[in-house]
Amino acid sequence: MLKLKKKDTVVVLAGKDKGKKGEVREIMAGKMKVVVTGINIVSKHKKASKDKPGGIHKVEAPLSISNVQLVCPKCGKPARVKITIQGKDKLRACKKCGEVII
Repeated sequence: MLKLKKKDTVVVLAGKDKGKKGEVREIMAGKMKVVVTGINIVSKHKKASKDKPGGIHKVEAPLSISNVQLVCPKCGKPARVKITIQGKDKLRACKKCGEVII
């Protein structure tokens, strides 16, 4: 079970963008990768087509899911996540403060 979801705020733990925060835009569960808004920007060379002009475009490249960590909305710090069961629901919770993350 992945402990990240779309629209979660994460902090980058490794790489050139270490320490930066951003919002999860896309999760590739099969590849264990995540795309974070404004993080890991790379230049892609695109060939011109009928509709679109060519050139060098800036795009967000995926990061390994192990290189990002969820930021707790209550503490505001990067925290590990535990799964808590309430009734029939499985909820994510911060291990530092115990706050349920929605």
